[in-house]
Amino acid sequence: MFKVITFYKYIELENPRYWMHKFRWICNELNLLGRILIAEEGVNGAVCGEIDCIKEFKKKIKESKIFSNLTFREMESEEQVYHKLTVKIRDEIVVFGEKIDLSKRGTHIEPEELKAMIDNKENLVLLDARDEYEHKIGKFKNALTLPIENFKDFPKTVNILEPYKNDKIVMYCTGGVRCEKSSAFLKQNGFENVYQLKGGIINFINKYPGEYFEGSCFVFDDRLTASNGRPISICVHCGNKNDRYMNCRNLDCDRLFICCDRCGEKNNYCCSDGCKNSNRKREKISVIAR
Repeated sequence: MFKVITFYKYIELENPRYWMHKFRWICNELNLLGRILIAEEGVNGAVCGEIDCIKEFKKKIKESKIFSNLTFREMESEEQVYHKLTVKIRDEIVVFGEKIDLSKRGTHIEPEELKAMIDNKENLVLLDARDEYEHKIGKFKNALTLPIENFKDFPKTVNILEPYKNDKIVMYCTGGVRCEKSSAFLKQNGFENVYQLKGGIINFINKYPGEYFEGSCFVFDDRLTASNGRPISICVHCGNKNDRYMNCRNLDCDRLFICCDRCGEKNNYCCSDGCKNSNRKREKISVIAR
């Protein structure tokens, strides 16, 4: 068995290059694959490996004083879900494009607290901070979703959210890293009653599988989809319920689309007849890089 873990921490790093080499060395030593982004504002990563190796990775990282309280979102897998290891230095650990005062970020609430709020039919706005292609295959029931293609488009939605300025807003994303910035952005723009789900969707569905979160969770590894029950999305070809994402095999298209196994094979893993007949195709299906 393998385990996939995601982690992040906003913390001022004086020497990102040192941490890049340290994370890479530990991952190589333990035969872990994944993607880790490091910036002066902190670290944001996800790695996969055998369970004992993941346990050792967490131990080694938490030996460093500044990461001693680092938390992890965990999911089990029957196989390795990454095909390589990438450790890079970036300007931001998640691209937002605007200066944010993270001291103003929304108050964290645990999955138990959110479940209690929903159970008690509390008056609140559940706000999905993810991109359209993510919430298309799964979201919390009755959640407010946004028309954004990339997280850096979030600031453009402030006018859409204006009617909810005086409401209690509970934000969520996959693991929590995007809500840190987007919740702070809302508070800087006059939204005062803002909360964020600690550990994101992954933390919630680990504790309450099949409850309130409908469909599946988009994940940024070779799986693309972590199933959580009955799909709410449909195959682009046959229209049947399905939650499997793939990239169009046509190199000139590379569209991310939902497709069942049967239609994928039938259509040469392409999103349309035009792409199916294209002469420029990759040898095998690749994972979307975002």
